[in-house]
Amino acid sequence: MAKVELRLPKMGESVAEATITSWIKEVGDAIEMDDPVLEIATDKVDSEVPSEVDGILVERFFNVDDVVQVGDVLAIIETESEDHATNTPTEESLESPNIAKIAEAESAQAVQQIQQNITKAQDTASTVLSAGDRFYSPLVKNIAKAEGISTEELSSISGTGKDRRVTKNDIFKYLENRGNTQKNTAQKIEVSNPETKNGKITKIERAIVTKPVTASTGEDDIIEMTRMGKLVANHMTDSLQTSAHVQSFIEADVTNIWNWRKKVKDNFKKREGENLTFTPIFMEAIAKALRDYPLMNISLKGTTIVKKKNINLGMAAALPDGNLIVPVIKNADQLNLVGMTKQVNDLANRARTGKLKPDDTQGGTYTVTNIGTFGSIMGTPIINQPQVGILAIGAIRKVPAVIETPEGDFIGIRYKMFLSHSYDHRVVNGALGGMFVKAVTDYLEAWDINREI
Repeated sequence: MAKVELRLPKMGESVAEATITSWIKEVGDAIEMDDPVLEIATDKVDSEVPSEVDGILVERFFNVDDVVQVGDVLAIIETESEDHATNTPTEESLESPNIAKIAEAESAQAVQQIQQNITKAQDTASTVLSAGDRFYSPLVKNIAKAEGISTEELSSISGTGKDRRVTKNDIFKYLENRGNTQKNTAQKIEVSNPETKNGKITKIERAIVTKPVTASTGEDDIIEMTRMGKLVANHMTDSLQTSAHVQSFIEADVTNIWNWRKKVKDNFKKREGENLTFTPIFMEAIAKALRDYPLMNISLKGTTIVKKKNINLGMAAALPDGNLIVPVIKNADQLNLVGMTKQVNDLANRARTGKLKPDDTQGGTYTVTNIGTFGSIMGTPIINQPQVGILAIGAIRKVPAVIETPEGDFIGIRYKMFLSHSYDHRVVNGALGGMFVKAVTDYLEAWDINREI
């Protein structure tokens, strides 16, 4: 028998910690490789932590609502094979060096390295405490911020979590009692005996941990915002307070694209097994324009401009519950149209089914939102911080238009759409903002009707 450590995996360059939202497996449960063991939440996305081995869950080190760091040991899985054997650290070994083991080190340099690692771990642990040596998870902090709870007020709440930490239930209970207002907190749903399929709890059953309660005042219904909804609301408000938003609008004639896609989409579906939508076509043109105008592919950090080497396009996607998420197409300028289509479809499908990984939403350098999906012809999108620009793609409409020819002008039916470009006027002036969106339009209008893919 061997014991294998289940650790919190790396979830992207800017993600260092996550909050445990639920344990899918209990101690004593049998686990197969790739089975999800627990669910975690970051400020960007919710995801599952799968097992890398077959075995039995024998120990869990954290509770729901605990905050864990990347690399932390979350649980121990016992396997029949010795191949994955690990030395599971005991509580005693974490608190102080094991002198016997240190004595067996090959050299004094190895001993010194061990001592340095222990000191570093202790220093790291001490830095996660907030004011008053009390720890608050990102979830609790976000709820407190959304509800206007001050630091002093938060410190007065009695915690029922590990080491008397304040859990989401504690803060919800506090809000419920504060001012004797209507109950609008999330209601806990008991799933102790859910119906199972083949002996396993389904994805939907695992996802339903809390449910907003609608409280009626007689005329109105009061609905508690979801965790994701609050995060999005705060992010949008912060962006408006941070960036000087200005907009440029331009109309693009996409008749050639419309006719070309209509001609090739069926064969493309048969050959690639993918639907060819307009989105990857637009993404390709935007990536080319960003390559032409690299000062749109930047971020602003204080008074310092960070010029990005990679072109990573964020693709705003609406979730079934109405919230918004922005998965990222990495190195979009290096993809051909087939590769772009596969990336767009994969990210969109996983966004709709809640299967995005934290890394899928990290590293974006510019964002695109297709508001035409909902029938809008133009809009004023909010910049996705810390980026400096976002492009809204309007609905394609069949309209009468003046067509210039060598024989003269005439009126014809054309397919057109508006591009709405929001940019941060602190670092992007009107000339650059306008030239960039004009470049996107030029690429779209110059589409080769005979292009092969």
